[in-house]
Amino acid sequence: MNIIKLSAIESTNSFLKDLIINQYVENFTIVCAENQTKGKGQVGAVWDSEAGKNLTFSVLIKNMIIESSSVFILNTLVSISIIKALEKFKINNLAIKWPNDILSEQKKIAGILIENIFKGNSEIVSIVGIGLNVNQLQFDNLPQASSLAILNNKEFELDLILTEIHHQLKFHCMQIVNNVRKDFWEEYHDYLFRKNIPTVFLDIDNQYFMGIIKGVSKIGKLQILLEDDSVKEFDLKEIKMLY
Repeated sequence: MNIIKLSAIESTNSFLKDLIINQYVENFTIVCAENQTKGKGQVGAVWDSEAGKNLTFSVLIKNMIIESSSVFILNTLVSISIIKALEKFKINNLAIKWPNDILSEQKKIAGILIENIFKGNSEIVSIVGIGLNVNQLQFDNLPQASSLAILNNKEFELDLILTEIHHQLKFHCMQIVNNVRKDFWEEYHDYLFRKNIPTVFLDIDNQYFMGIIKGVSKIGKLQILLEDDSVKEFDLKEIKMLY
């Protein structure tokens, strides 16, 4: 496992992105920071993490996605890889909150941010940023957040979890590259949070509505059955799930 460990950095995604511009970087290289001061979340959010308590890292994945229409396949693969890794450490009741937050006991324990770089030769290089709450015990003003330590009432060794996630990512990527399987849609949907359960949502006009999650499209849009029995697809910026 090729890993670059840093004591402090603004963003591991940004660091890794700059690195691959200036030099050759081996596939599945990890950049891990003990303290990430400007971690990125979905839609411009900030990932706030207590220094030395959690895992904040980025992984380079290349030579896997060959066309832009299949970009969301990587989201499903990464989500499943994290879940399979956490199951090894006896973390229970895991779920994927669309598009790719990882929950346990309905509490958020991990976030994923994938940034894709489209090169001139049609190559797509992906920077997979992962923030996982491991040993942090307090989450001020974040009632829906938790950590592995809170859930299992024990402290975890960060390097062991990092190694297992790396192993699962590489293993699942190779399954697609070697045509062992085409995608991870079925597993992704098996873990999809609140699938087939009536749920309240908030739209971009700040209007509440009730719907039932039926699935996620191949390009990553949430498919919701509405009260008029129609199914509508929503993008990440268009809707917020309330639970």
